[in-house]
Amino acid sequence: MNISNLLTTTALCVLTLVAEYASADEISNYSPYVEDSYPNQVYFGDTHLHTSYSSDAGMIANTLGPAEAYRFAQGEVVTSSTGLKARLQRPLDLLVIADHAESLGLAPMIAESNVRLLQTEIGTQLSELVKAGKNTEAYELWSRTRMEKGDPLVDLQDVVKSFWERQTTIAEQFNDPGQFTALIGFEWTSMPNGNNLHRVVIFRDDKQRADQQLPITLYDTSDPEDLWAWMADYERRTGGQILAIPHNGNLSNGLMFNAVTMASKPLSRHYAETRARWEPLYEVTQIKGDGEAHPLLSPTDEFADFETWDKGSFGTQPKTNDMLPREYAREALKSGLAWEQKLGVNPFKFGMIGSTDSHTSLAATTENNFFGKVSLLEPKVRTKRMQLAITGRMGAPEVKNLAWQTSASGLAAVWARENTREALWDALARREVYATTGTRIRLRLFAGGHFSADDLSRPGLAKYGYQNGVPMGGDLNLDDGAAPTFLIQALRDPDGANLDRVQVIKGWLDSDGNTQEKIYDVAVSDGRKIGDDGRCRTPVGNSVDTSTPSYRNSIGAPQFQTFWIDPDFNPSQRAFYYVRVLEIPTPRWTLYDSRKFGTEIPAEAVATIQERAYSSPVWFTPQTAGAR
Repeated sequence: MNISNLLTTTALCVLTLVAEYASADEISNYSPYVEDSYPNQVYFGDTHLHTSYSSDAGMIANTLGPAEAYRFAQGEVVTSSTGLKARLQRPLDLLVIADHAESLGLAPMIAESNVRLLQTEIGTQLSELVKAGKNTEAYELWSRTRMEKGDPLVDLQDVVKSFWERQTTIAEQFNDPGQFTALIGFEWTSMPNGNNLHRVVIFRDDKQRADQQLPITLYDTSDPEDLWAWMADYERRTGGQILAIPHNGNLSNGLMFNAVTMASKPLSRHYAETRARWEPLYEVTQIKGDGEAHPLLSPTDEFADFETWDKGSFGTQPKTNDMLPREYAREALKSGLAWEQKLGVNPFKFGMIGSTDSHTSLAATTENNFFGKVSLLEPKVRTKRMQLAITGRMGAPEVKNLAWQTSASGLAAVWARENTREALWDALARREVYATTGTRIRLRLFAGGHFSADDLSRPGLAKYGYQNGVPMGGDLNLDDGAAPTFLIQALRDPDGANLDRVQVIKGWLDSDGNTQEKIYDVAVSDGRKIGDDGRCRTPVGNSVDTSTPSYRNSIGAPQFQTFWIDPDFNPSQRAFYYVRVLEIPTPRWTLYDSRKFGTEIPAEAVATIQERAYSSPVWFTPQTAGAR
């Protein structure tokens, strides 16, 4: 073939290819993933960590600031306040440093000999005590002063503001979109009569917006309704977005989910709308115990008595049984259905997350890497580590909760498309999250009217689930009266224990207006059977060797994938459903401590634990339902 013919042939081939490519315009997208926007990743993090900027951390031996906390969360080795090297087994994906807004930065002010602080009488007294090594006395003086006289730093608000701005600057430095998210936040520390009504406040925004309004404090108000008004004002003034997460209802002595407001007024529709607007989540598990359920409230639930704190709170008032229904997540979710029936709005329609509430700057949640609630209780400090009082210190012994009762918990798991402030905050706001007690179980839930067991074999199950149902945190739409169906996937922590079982917890409002609950075992390991009552009564067993201590994944299952349909569905009744996943027993931190340091585990303490995860609920509301 000569050159002329070759060029002609080549030109014809090019024209043919051009024509074929031109016709490809008729195909909108060859790649099937171009239009995908549904959440396809789960991110694990801590939305409640304290550093030395919190006075109840920095004044009692925590010397690590926000920068060290971020480095630890990102997987770096850091030196703890007591001189121990510390590191996570795997980095976190996100962190909220939620230092107490009250006297923010007081301990660093003392460490830096802040001139303005030393010009005040209280500042001089605190500084002299701290520099004499009398940290506990300094903390007690600060606590006594704020209880008797109010804000000890009332004349130093510009200095406090400088520490808030310093903290938001550090958050900007460590925020790495796509790799690690540093969400800006703080803790509002309401404590009427020593009872816990704390909220963690989280911004969607960057430093530029967050700096425009100094965080609200207990000195401003102890009423959550005032907090919500402050949040509304922040959004109006800045154009930003913000949400709040209540925690430790188990230490509220009946106030967290009360039937009246702080002003002793009955709950109104406006109250319900406002609370639901600003508080889409609840921190159900953390260092100060687990708040999902209580054995007296759920006597048929053999797993309800888990990391239970039910003696009292920070004050001297002992716990009474009548307080319990207004403290625990499951009861609150149930009472929310009744309030919705009465008011037309559910004030307690929340998703569930876990976090640490650690005051050591170390977001460590595994049992073999637990650094305690506060720096004074880090593992290097062996003397009385388990017996020191954490709460109820001013009360009788029966009110106290001791250090051995603290939990190596928990984590927030967030389903999102990308690891950015915007994507993660949006997932928190829409409740597409779940709680774990520190383990990294991977849990997925879809609910709808027409799923089937065959759907579990679909390779694009998540996409199908979003297209034909709702994820955790959503509202079921069953317009044809069909019973709700569920697709559930649970995968063990790759560095952790096998799974015992998957359960669906259902709560509903019956025809008489009474709330009910039922637990269904929907998947169990090791060939055990689920009875006609929906329960598996055979325990999974226990592979823990307490002498080592260690365990083996010789029992349990590495994963579950299951379909479930509610066999007792009544389309005329309001209901919610959430999933609880349980691991096999593993050693608790008290057992690790005992074997490492040669100390005795208190007689009341347990040596093993069944870690778990709680999904956010999905809700069903009858189409004809309305306020009475």
